Amino acid sequence: MASEQKKEELDARARQGETVIPGGTGGKSLEAQEHLAEGRSRGGQVRAEQLGREGYQEIGHKGGQTRKEQIGHEGYQEMGRKGGLSTTDKSGGERAAEEGIEIDESKYKTRSS
Repeated sequence: MASEQKKEELDARARQGETVIPGGTGGKSLEAQEHLAEGRSRGGQVRAEQLGREGYQEIGHKGGQTRKEQIGHEGYQEMGRKGGLSTTDKSGGERAAEEGIEIDESKYKTRSS
C-alpha cells in the first residue's frame, strides 16, 4: 500500500514538471520518466558495446579536449571546481551558493570567434 501511495505522489510531482527519476528529464509522468531514463542508459550501453571499452573512453577524452580548447585552461579548471562540489543530492552550483564559494561561470562559457 505504501509503495502505491509513493508512486502516486511521485507521479503527481512529475505531472507538475519536477524530475523525480534520475535521467527522466522531460517526462510528464512517473512512467514517462522511467522510460526516458531507461532509454538514455541503454543508448550509452549500446554505444559502449559497439566501440569497446577503449574506443568509448577515447570518445570521452576527445570531447573533453575539444571543450578545453573552446573555453581555455582557466575556464576548464573553474568548471572542474564546480563539478567537484557536486554531491548525490545537490549540484555543484547549489553547494557553492550555500557555502559562499564563488564560481566564475563566465570563464567557461564558450568563447565566440
